[in-house]
Amino acid sequence: MTKKKKILIFRILLLGGTAISMFFVPWILVKAWILPLPDTVQEQVDEAIGHGFDGMIVYVNEAGKPPAFYTGGWKDREKKIPADPKSLFKIASISKLYTAVAATKLAKAECLSFDRTLADYLPELIGRIENAEGITLRMMIQHRSGIPNFTDNPAYWENEQVNGKNALDFALDQPASFKPDEGYEYSNTNYLLLRRIMDVILGYSHNQYIKEKILIPLELKNTFFSITEVDLDDVMSGYYVGYEEDFKAREYGMLASAEDVGIFLRAINDGSVFEEGEKQIYPYEYNHGGLVVGYQSLAEYHKDIDAVVVQFINTTDFNGYEWNLSEITINRIVKIIRKKN
Repeated sequence: MTKKKKILIFRILLLGGTAISMFFVPWILVKAWILPLPDTVQEQVDEAIGHGFDGMIVYVNEAGKPPAFYTGGWKDREKKIPADPKSLFKIASISKLYTAVAATKLAKAECLSFDRTLADYLPELIGRIENAEGITLRMMIQHRSGIPNFTDNPAYWENEQVNGKNALDFALDQPASFKPDEGYEYSNTNYLLLRRIMDVILGYSHNQYIKEKILIPLELKNTFFSITEVDLDDVMSGYYVGYEEDFKAREYGMLASAEDVGIFLRAINDGSVFEEGEKQIYPYEYNHGGLVVGYQSLAEYHKDIDAVVVQFINTTDFNGYEWNLSEITINRIVKIIRKKN
C-alpha cells in the first residue's frame, strides 16, 4: 500500500470517527459551543436562556471596575417575576470553600491539625468508616480519603429531605472507595465530617465560627446558612426539568447573593480572607461549583484578566445536560470578558 493510500484511509477513518462521535453528542451542547461568540455578556445570558434555562444571574467583578450584574429569565416562573441580581441562591457545594477556609483558620490557631486522623477527632467512627485511623483531615479536605459519598447511595434519594438530617448514616459501614491518599473521589461525606469535627472542637456551631471569621470581616450581609434564616420571597425559585414544582422551600444549606459569593471568592484568591500564615497552609481549591435540585452555580477567578465570575442558574436535570451547558456558558462569558481586555 502506498503512503498516499495510507493517508487517505486514515483521513476517512478519522472523518468517520468524528461523524459517529458527533452523532452521540447532544446537539444542544454542540449548538451552544459552536454558535458565534456574542459581543456582550448580556447577549450570552440571553442566549443561554434560549437553550432552556428558566432563570440566570451572572456577577462579574473585574479589578479596577465596578461590579456588573446580568440577568435573564425568571426569578419565579409561575408568578412571572424576572430574575433579580440581588436574589438569594442555594450555593450547595460552593459552601465547601467556606468550610475549608474556616478549617484553615482553626489549624493555624492550633485548634486542629490537618495531619491528625478522623479517628482522633471522632473515635466513635472507628469500625463504621473503613480506614478511619489512617484518614487525615487533609485527605478529607482534598477528597483523597476514600470515604464513600452519601449522595451516591440510592437509598438516600428515596426521601432526600428527611434523609438529609441523618446523611452520615448513608456512608457508614460501606466499603472504602480506595485506601487513604491513594486516589481521588469527590465525596460530600468528607465535608459533612469536617463540619462535625469543627463543632466538637469549637463547642458551638461551625456556622457561627464562619460568620465571625469570614462573613462579618468581609461584610457579607447576604450570606446565610439555612432557608429558615431568610424570607422565601428573597430566594430565587428552583426548577427541575420535567417538573412544575418550585423547589425554593427545600433545605439545602447555605444561600447567598451572587455579589456576596463573588466578594468571598476574590478574598480567597487575593488572600484577604486569611490572616498571617493562613494562606500558606490552605489546602483546598480556589474556585468551585454547586449543584442541588433546582440550583446550579459556578464561581471562578481568572488570574489572567483579574476577574471573578459567578453564575447562578435555577434549572437542573441530573440525567440531562444542564450542567455541561452551564459550563459552556460560563466559559463563553469568560471569553467575552477576555476579548474586551
